[in-house]
Formats: sequence, C-alpha cells, structure tokens
Amino acid sequence: MPGSSVVIVSPALAAANNGNWRTAHRWQLLLAQNRPVRVVQHWPDAHAGTDTLMLALHARRSADSIEAWAVAHPGRGLAVVLTGTDLYQDIERDAQAQRSLALAQRLVVLQELGGQALPQAYRDKTRVVFQSTSERAALPKSDRLLRAVMVGHLRPVKSPQTLFEAARLLRGQGDIHIDHIGDAGDAQLAEQARATADECPHYRWFGAVPHAQTRQRIQRAHVLVHTSALEGGAHVIMEAVRSGTPVLASRVPGNVGMLGADYGGYFPHGDAQALARLLRDLRAGQVAKDPARGLLARLAGQCASRAPLFDSSAEHAALLQLLHELDRP
Repeated sequence: MPGSSVVIVSPALAAANNGNWRTAHRWQLLLAQNRPVRVVQHWPDAHAGTDTLMLALHARRSADSIEAWAVAHPGRGLAVVLTGTDLYQDIERDAQAQRSLALAQRLVVLQELGGQALPQAYRDKTRVVFQSTSERAALPKSDRLLRAVMVGHLRPVKSPQTLFEAARLLRGQGDIHIDHIGDAGDAQLAEQARATADECPHYRWFGAVPHAQTRQRIQRAHVLVHTSALEGGAHVIMEAVRSGTPVLASRVPGNVGMLGADYGGYFPHGDAQALARLLRDLRAGQVAKDPARGLLARLAGQCASRAPLFDSSAEHAALLQLLHELDRP
C-alpha cells in the first residue's frame, strides 16, 4: 500500500528530550523518505482521517490512543512499541498495558531479549527493531587517568546511587575520574549527587547538558557507566558503542539485549563494589606494559562487533519491513 500514511504516538514530545521523543523523531525522519509520517501525543486529532498505520510508543501511557485506533481500524495497522517500563513492570500488573498488547497486530521491542518478557502467545507477532545513532570518531583520551561518564536523569529507575557509592569507594584513587550528566529529576537524588561531589573531588555532577555536548563527553570518555534497574533499549549505550567508547552496564535484560550475553563489562545491578572493581581493572589495564591486552581493549573490541546493529540503515530496513507487515490485509 504505497500511499499509506503513518502516525507515531509518543507520550513525550520535543520538550521532554527523553528516549521516547528521540525514538519518535528519528523514526519520523527515517520513514519520511518513503511515505507521509507525523508525530502526535494523542490520537485521534484533527488530522486523524489521513492516517492508515499507527506506531504507538508505550503500551500503558499511549493506551487511550491505542484503544481509539482499534475502534476506528479494528484488527489492522497497529504496532505497539514497548519500553522498559512496559516490558519489565507494567505488563505484569497494568490492565491498560495488557490490553494494548492484545489489540496490536505487531509488538516492537528495542533489544534482542525484549520478547522474552512477553507472554508466549504474543511472541509470534513481536519484532526487534534496534535503534540507531550516528557514528562518531573517538576523541583523544589521556593515559594519565581513566575518565568514566554516566548519562541519565536522576531518577530511581536509573539507580544513580550505585554510581554515588562507587565514587566513594574510589575516593582515594585520584587517577579515576567520574563525570555524571543528567537533570535533577528527583530532588533527593540531586542532593545525594551534590553530597557525593563535595566528598569525592574526582566525581562531578554536571546536571542537564545539551545533547551535542553530551555526545562529545561520551567520545572523550574511556568508558560509559550505565547503572539502570531496567531498560527497554538505552539510547546512551548505542551512542557510546557508535563512538568507540566501551560500556560498563548493570546486568539487566535491557542492557544484555543491547550488548550481548557474552559481553565482559557487566556488574550486578546495584553492586557498587563490583562497579568500582571493574573501574580499577580498567585503570590497571591502562598502566600495564601491554594495554592492548587489558580489559578496556577487550570491551572496545566487543562493542565494535555490536556497532553495526545500531546503524541507521539497519533500523530503516527493520521499520520498512514492519510497515510492510502492517500494510497486509
């Protein structure tokens, strides 16, 4: 159906500057090469009559729009894109999220383990669409220290307390520096970040930083730290991988689905001692006689092997295949 028109429902728009919005905006740009596409926060609206396919981000937060589409277009044209809170929280207990799964003709997960969180009955209609980001060259990095960066708004689901505690465990090791980017989404966590910075000179909290500058800090860092409790498919992980920056990540399904089961840079969620130990191991490898054999180099090689998954051509092809399936009668 070459004339089909796509509406993307995103619970967050540009002002939020979060993962939902960035996904919706990127998909709009990619799909606009092939057909009309628009992004809305709620459906229907004044232009609803032109829409023939819907991609709805978030089973719970977009449930009203999903329900309205199913009434207007019963049994056709609907894909629901599942976030981390959908997969690992809402679908277990929220009736609206569960109904969204049932109404959709296709379910989309953003990393390769996402389908395992779904009821068996829905897995045949589930598709994996890895998100993409631009490739960036790694920027020059000092060998006098190890610079780690964490990117994530200060919210409980991001588990920043693990980073705070790791920074305290590393307080006496001045050759490991930790930069933390993310706005004060939670006042109590923001106070903890300020207290950590006061106690640990090698830890700096920058608050919210524009995306372009954040990418540059990722490029300059030796390693990205990602401590989340749950993820649907973290943008910041693919941004690090596509910048040649290895990742230390909590071993939760959303991160393993991005980096692979055999990746060597995981630590148990919430285990600050394990994170601190990995950072010390990375620094030790830097100062070794043969750093090319150290942990940092091994993680860089593993990330490089995953990088093609996050290329825009792969994401574009997966989206077009999804729309082709939705177009079928």
